[in-house]
Amino acid sequence: MLLIPAIDLKDGKCVRLQQGDMNVSTTFGEDPAAMARRWLNAGARRLHLVDLNGAFAGKPVNEPAIRSILKEVGNEIPVQLGGGIRDLDTIERYLDDGITSIIIGTAAVKSPGFLRDACTAFGGHIIVGLDAKDGKVATDGWSKLTGHEVVDLARKFEDYGVEGVIYTDIGRDGMLTGINIEATVKLAQALKIPVIASGGLSDIADIERLCAVEFEGITGVICGRSIYTGALDFSSAQARADALNGA
Repeated sequence: MLLIPAIDLKDGKCVRLQQGDMNVSTTFGEDPAAMARRWLNAGARRLHLVDLNGAFAGKPVNEPAIRSILKEVGNEIPVQLGGGIRDLDTIERYLDDGITSIIIGTAAVKSPGFLRDACTAFGGHIIVGLDAKDGKVATDGWSKLTGHEVVDLARKFEDYGVEGVIYTDIGRDGMLTGINIEATVKLAQALKIPVIASGGLSDIADIERLCAVEFEGITGVICGRSIYTGALDFSSAQARADALNGA
C-alpha cells in the first residue's frame, strides 16, 4: 500500500480544501518545493500534485510552482499531476517537464474522446480521476454532480487504456472522517487496473483497513489534511503499511 502525499496548489501556495470548496482553504506552506522535500525526506515514494486554480479555470495556472517541485524532486520519485488538463499539448508539456503521470478528471467525463486520444498518444502515463458522491461522478472542481455511475465510467475508461483510477469520495475529502472503504472496494472489484483511494483519510486505522483490502486491487492512498495537521504521521503510517503487506 503506497501512501502518496498530496500537494494542492492554490495561488502558488500549498493548501488543503474542505469538500473541494475553494473558499474554505487552509494554507500549510508558502514554498511548494520545500513541501515536496519535506515529504521526500519523510520517505514518500510518489507525490500527488493538484493545480486547484487550474481545475476551476480549465487550464494550467500553477505551472511555476509545479516546476519548482519538479526541480527539487528531480528523478528521485515519480510525480503525478492533475487539475486543468484539457488538451494533448498540455499533457506533452508536463511530461517533458518531468511529470510521470497525468491525472485527467473533468475532461475525461465531458470529453471521453480526449481521454482516449491521450491514452493513445501517451500510453502508460494517463490516470483517470473519478470524484464522486453517493456513487455519482462530479466534475468541474466537484461543483457539478452528473448522472454517471462511477463503476460504469471507470470500466469504459479502463477499455481506453488508462493506467489506473484515483477514486475520491468528495463528501469526505478534507473532513478527516475516514476513507469510504466499501465504495472503493466495489470499484476495485469491477476493474483490472489499480485503484488509488482518496478522500477523508484520518488516521492509522484507515491505513490498516486499506491494507486489509489491498488484494482487491487498491494499491495506494492519497494523504492530505491528515498528514498536514499531524493526525497521521506519514513515516510511521508508511512503515505500518509496509509491515502489514510484508514489504
